[in-house]
Amino acid sequence: MKHNEDGSKAEDAVADYLLKRGYKIRDRNWKTLQCEIDIVAEKNDCIYFVEVKYRSNKLQGSGFDYITSAKQRQMAFSADYWVTQNRWQDEYVLSGAEVSGEHFEVEFIEEI
Repeated sequence: MKHNEDGSKAEDAVADYLLKRGYKIRDRNWKTLQCEIDIVAEKNDCIYFVEVKYRSNKLQGSGFDYITSAKQRQMAFSADYWVTQNRWQDEYVLSGAEVSGEHFEVEFIEEI
């Protein structure tokens, strides 16, 4: 149960981080039978598909290390699915957020 709680808190931290920087949260934990997206955010007519990775400490390595090329392909598939379903016609990018520590510190990469 602790893992799910930490994951949820990490996503909350990223959503708060994005909101404070002028992003609008369009979706959280968007899922279909084929795919899922942690956070869909919008800013300046661009959609950001955000993969959130939480690590309780740096001994586990960077959360960004876990956004592999295979994960990026999966993210691209999910983003394309969301774009089609929502008839989005403007720019969109794949993004990543690493959340670490007991204070849920956020590092965000706008385009991975």
